[in-house]
Formats: sequence, C-alpha cells, structure tokens
Amino acid sequence: MRQIPRLFIEGRLEAGAEIGLEGGQVHYLATVLRLDRGAELRLLDDQTGEWAAEVADVGRRRVSVRVGAMIRGREETPDLWLLTAPIKPDRFEWIVEKATELGVRRIVPVLTERTNHARLKPERLRAHMVEAAEQCGRTALPELAGAVKLPALLAEWDPARRLLFADEEGGAAMDALKPATPAAILIGPEGGFSPAERAAVLALPQARRLALGPRILRADTAVVAAIAQFQLFGGH
Repeated sequence: MRQIPRLFIEGRLEAGAEIGLEGGQVHYLATVLRLDRGAELRLLDDQTGEWAAEVADVGRRRVSVRVGAMIRGREETPDLWLLTAPIKPDRFEWIVEKATELGVRRIVPVLTERTNHARLKPERLRAHMVEAAEQCGRTALPELAGAVKLPALLAEWDPARRLLFADEEGGAAMDALKPATPAAILIGPEGGFSPAERAAVLALPQARRLALGPRILRADTAVVAAIAQFQLFGGH
C-alpha cells in the first residue's frame, strides 16, 4: 500500500480551499509520484495542523489541490532550543534534519572562536527541515534563527531558560539534571570551545554542565544524543 504523500504549504489552510502548487512540489507530485486527479494527499501549514486533501487538477507546470477536513492539530513541541555551532554544510544540514525529526522548538546557529563554517543558507536548511518533517509525520517545524555570536547570546540570556552545556571536560548525566522546559542545549564546534568561551558559559547562572557519556562525540552526534536524552529524562 503506497503511503499518502505529505506536503507543507505556505499560508494558513482551511477546509474547501483550492491551492495551486508550483515548482518542486509539482515535479514531486506529477512526475515522481505520477498522481492524477482525485489522488489523496495530506497538507500541513505549520500553523493549524494536518489536513486531508485531494488533487483537483494536474498540469505541466501547476498542480491544484483541494483541502478537505482537518485530521489533527499542530503538535506542541517542548520549549527546547538547540544552540549549535555551524560545521561542514552537509553535516549541519543533517543536524537540522535530525533536530526536526526529534522535535525542538528553535534552532540557533552559534558562532564561536573556532567556528570554521559560518556561511549558512537558510532556504536550503529550511528545505531539509520540511523534508524531514514530511517524512517523519511531524506537523510542526522548528524556528530557524539567524546566526549569533556566543558573547551576544550569553549577554541576552533569558533568566528563566536553563542552559544545558555539553562540556567536553565532564558534567552530570541528563537523568541527574532532570531538565525542565524552557531549556536549551549548547553544542560546540568541531574544535571545541576556547577556555575563555567555556568560562563565560559556566559563569551564566542558568548553565549546567552536561555529560553525554564516556566517549568523545562529533558535534553532529552530540546533538542527536543530547536531544534524545532530554526527551527521555526531561521535557517531551
């Protein structure tokens, strides 16, 4: 049985609306899936939730879809932020995908002294987020914030938000910290934080040192391990 395709749509969905799709979505529905008039699909808008829909018309460059009934509302993601230094573009795209799959509310690229890959392509990153959410049954996308330098991030820190600092020099396990939302996870660059940066993070009253296990992890692996542990032992 073929899985019903899921597509994120720009703009707010409502029952009975007819929406014209263009570009990559037309290619996906008409050329890759070869859907014809009357075919079922699911539409999502990152605002209201997931809706039943059907293909109303198929053209060479445009596909029209008609919105039916809402299937479920937009999911409530935990108030967890991922703060992570950009790494190689393909690996950072992977990080964004996995953070979307696991469910975080906000992704913030953090520029540090040892960040080697500061050039980001927000549109490309969002496309990876959308694809991950479509494939994994998510109805909500994380907010992708603009890149921020670590000192500015710390200077404007919200006193109500706990900062879980993945410290290479040790810390407490996630189950011991028992984190509650609102919270944020901070992952460093491939070369780690400088001594001055590490001291600045630890000087923040809301910071808690987090140990992710006995092994040294790559930055992208650390992201997945930290989010998964947070969901297991803290907010969901």
